[in-house]
Amino acid sequence: MNRKIGILLILFISFLVFAGCSKKETDNQKGKNSEKENDNAIFEINPNIEGEIVYWTRSANIFEELVEEFNKEYPNIKVNVVVLGGGELEDKLQTTLAAGSGAPDLAQVGVNSLHRFTTEGLLEDLLQPPYDAGRFQQYVTDYDWNRWKSLDGKRQLALPWDVTTGVFYYRQDIYEQMGLPSEPEELGEYLQDTENFMNAAKTLAANDIYMYDWRDLPAVQYGDSVGYFDTDYNWVRNDDKMAELLDVVKQGIQVGWAPQLSGLWSDEGKALMKQGKIASLSLDSWGARDIKIVLPEQEGKWRVTKRPLGYTNGGGTSFVIPAQSQQKDAAWAFMQWMTLSEESWKILLEHAVQPTFTHITSLPWYEEFTNEYLGGQQEFKLYSSLAETIPVRRYTALDGPAWNIYIDGLNKAIENNIDSKTALSQIESNVLKELATEIEELKAEEGK
Repeated sequence: MNRKIGILLILFISFLVFAGCSKKETDNQKGKNSEKENDNAIFEINPNIEGEIVYWTRSANIFEELVEEFNKEYPNIKVNVVVLGGGELEDKLQTTLAAGSGAPDLAQVGVNSLHRFTTEGLLEDLLQPPYDAGRFQQYVTDYDWNRWKSLDGKRQLALPWDVTTGVFYYRQDIYEQMGLPSEPEELGEYLQDTENFMNAAKTLAANDIYMYDWRDLPAVQYGDSVGYFDTDYNWVRNDDKMAELLDVVKQGIQVGWAPQLSGLWSDEGKALMKQGKIASLSLDSWGARDIKIVLPEQEGKWRVTKRPLGYTNGGGTSFVIPAQSQQKDAAWAFMQWMTLSEESWKILLEHAVQPTFTHITSLPWYEEFTNEYLGGQQEFKLYSSLAETIPVRRYTALDGPAWNIYIDGLNKAIENNIDSKTALSQIESNVLKELATEIEELKAEEGK
């Protein structure tokens, strides 16, 4: 009897051990499954979607590589990449949308051109089923979400994709030689103060070195950050900050801080850059890529920091689905994958494309991404922190013609040394007068 009791006890203990191990293994598997679910929590991959789509883009080299990676997860979707120039793409898209046929299933457009396609019925509203894109809004800034809406703010015409944060690239060795702050964070803070900023410009100029390539960048780029019109078509470029920056521009021109030509895209500018005669460039976050292309021999000498004087701006492109597409499910799958997947962004970062979605920008491999051309700087970590400071602005169909009036008035103020506040008031008056008819038409269309 004792022997039987002993055997039963051993069997019972063995059962408990086995059960405990099984539970632990099950819990571990659940944990793995949860991790997998968390990886894809923001969107779902459905490899069973089939179709063949036509995709219009400006960037052949990037998207051919992306399509190859995309097809590893979506083997049944064929993507035909058609490369068009920026202006050509948007002109052709506008024509085909108006004609009702001939548009692609998916197209890349610039944020400054979105207004050309916002008439209701031309593009898919991604807030509606089956897209339901509103669930993604929590992962991006208000600035980046709102700029891809229709002019009335009711329809979402694209998901935010890249956000090209405005930054300040500079030759660290030159700034150090001039006795100026040269570490990125230190210089960025130093240049927020107007007096320090002008001291840097004067110090460089005294040594026959330009601080900028274009003379009016502080005023113009601040204008890019605020836009042109508010939701009621009031002019927004006549404020104290713009007047302050126009005064700074006039001082900089007197100092001789810019040769008034492109440092990267003109032969004269490239020559000055090679000679170390242009010490800094105020560009967007793709700038390091282009500086490296023009000046590969200067690797390790450049750094990046935030723009001087307390402002930044952002540009970018994204993707739209024409309503006439017959392959919307496949187009949406490709759009989501390019915009939201880690695999996509591991490729895109190598091409200096900056993501905006926080489920990507919070990942260690993203934050720790370094650029050896910039001396090993973690550039994208900086870009993302600055992107959070970009103010919400409105894009309209009148931004193009308003720009011409604005820049003409700015140049007149510079060349004739007109009081800045007076000049800005005159620019506002000219805009509202010359575009009065168009403004009233747009108000009527939007029910204002």
